[in-house]
Amino acid sequence: MPHKAGFVNIIGNPNVGKSTLMNALVGEKLSIITSKAQTTRHRILGIVNGEDFQVVFSDTPGIIKPAYELQESMMGFVKSAFEDADVLVYMVEIGEQELKDEDFFNKIIHSKLPVLLLLNKIDKSNQEQLEAQVQLWKEKVPHAEIIPVSALEGFQVREVFDRIIELLPESPPFYPKDQLTDKPERFFINETIREKILMHYKKEIPYAVEVDTEEFLEDDNIIRIRSVIMVERDSQKGILIGHKGKALKRVGIEARKDLEQFFGKQIHIQLYVKVNKNWRSNPNQLKRFGYNS
Repeated sequence: MPHKAGFVNIIGNPNVGKSTLMNALVGEKLSIITSKAQTTRHRILGIVNGEDFQVVFSDTPGIIKPAYELQESMMGFVKSAFEDADVLVYMVEIGEQELKDEDFFNKIIHSKLPVLLLLNKIDKSNQEQLEAQVQLWKEKVPHAEIIPVSALEGFQVREVFDRIIELLPESPPFYPKDQLTDKPERFFINETIREKILMHYKKEIPYAVEVDTEEFLEDDNIIRIRSVIMVERDSQKGILIGHKGKALKRVGIEARKDLEQFFGKQIHIQLYVKVNKNWRSNPNQLKRFGYNS
């Protein structure tokens, strides 16, 4: 059997289910998932290996019109997804009419790549709605292959995976066959902590936060972690810590539980909060946190 390999890049508006789909396809929780827009900030690779294939899935930030430097960098990750894709997965949800950025939409329409247009969250629709939406997207993206799915329920996810394998070009693997992702351990620690902040804090707090894991010490039975949560203002620091430190403690407890499951080891985690003024608009800080400056 010839070996197939390629990059399958998932793009779409915020909150359409891209991260849920990626995790379902990979079989691991690599991308954090919350109900808030702009949960995904980086481009995250998830690698699925078989005897005669390697699929490199890529989860990207939701497409938005950037308002500051961090968002510019996030949209840079989306642009790069067009450059190395072998298959493009364009994800929309029931009720959606258009992509938020016309330039990106035109790129999809005129793409010479195979495009799978996944109509997600069909568990929230009826047959009449579904048929109308399929027709709408057939007219908007005529060359796309439309597949209704429910990433959350796992409906048609296997069919999508099988179709992707069919579309992949013949190629040797791009990564070692035992590799799951391109990100280091500390990245997943940072993202797990950030997920808990997205879940429990409101307004600007989650968007003003970045996490930096300064210490990762692994023994046979335990991993010791020290992470710093960056905020932009003193008032945000107070809200994040909460009365007598209770709010921050909850973040630590929930993150520890998830990380113990992820690493399969006991976790000891220490969290600190620091003010790092205007880091979202500072090219040097963005570079430090792994964004394109």
